[in-house]
Formats: sequence, structure tokens, C-alpha cells
Amino acid sequence: MNDPEALLHAAEAVAGILGKHEIDAVVIGAVALAAHHYVRQTEDLDFGINASLPKLRQLTETLISEGFHAEFHEPGIDDPLGGVVDIRGPFGLVQIINFADRFPAVIEDAVRASTLVAREGSPLRLVPIPHLIALKLYAGGHKSKADIVELIARNPELDLDEVRKLCARYRLKGIEELVREAR
Repeated sequence: MNDPEALLHAAEAVAGILGKHEIDAVVIGAVALAAHHYVRQTEDLDFGINASLPKLRQLTETLISEGFHAEFHEPGIDDPLGGVVDIRGPFGLVQIINFADRFPAVIEDAVRASTLVAREGSPLRLVPIPHLIALKLYAGGHKSKADIVELIARNPELDLDEVRKLCARYRLKGIEELVREAR
């Protein structure tokens, strides 16, 4: 990260705007991976949310009116995501990734289960590790699978039965192969 403090400050401001729009969010992506003992290079901070397309358009307008450079990318028909808002500035990039109408349950459950924050007093709630694994399994691809293996390997206290149950609940396949690879 170029300036982690500036990125966190910007993300906290974005979290406040999400709250004004009554949109719950959890931090996902590389920042969440780092919180769960797997640090890899990142230049951005990602939020996972569930919101309707009209609400995302309103959110983007608010972000712009608050001085952010924000761009809403509408989802395609076969897109696994329900739209993405890119927020750029001298701090870097904050992305709001929408899972509504695609994989909303994992975000709803992660918001309820989240107890970890980015730093004391911060509104940035971090996705719990089982939900992060589920999101990575949903995303698929080599990089996401490698992230899962690293998360499992670096968190020996992780309750793998909880991870298995969560993945089964979301009808995600492939966790056993990744558990074997991590162990």
C-alpha cells in the first residue's frame, strides 16, 4: 500500500456514507486476508455489500457529492457480482463489491457474525474467516483457491467443521481438496 493510513481514513469515510444509505458492509479482500494472518500485497480496500442497483446509483451520487471520484460499474447478465463501485483518490482505491442477487447470504451472515474491526474505534468491520473462505470459494480461480489454502494453513485454530458447514449451507463445493492441500 502506498499510504495505508490514508486508505483506512478514506475507507472509514466511505463506511460512514454506506451507513447513511443503510447499507451494511464488511471488509473483504486482501485487507481481510491480512487480518487473518495472510499478508499479501494490496493497493486497495474492498467492501462486500448487498444493495439494489438503484441504491448503488444513489450511493455513487452521494460519494461524488462528498468529493470522491466514484464510478459505478453495472453488472452484466452473467456477472457473478451485482455491480462494483470504484472510489479513487490520492489514497488509492476503495472498491464496493455488491453481492445482492448473486450471493447475498454470505454478506448478510458475515455482517451479523463480524466482531473484528480494522483498528480500535473504526467502523470497518472485517469479514469472519469462514465467510471469507466462502467468498473465495465462490469467486473460484487459482488465486482465490491459493488464498484459501494459505488461510487454512496460517490459522491452525480455525474450526474447519464450521467452515465445512458454512460452505455446505451455501452449496459451495471444493473445500475438502483445499483443506487437504493446506494440511
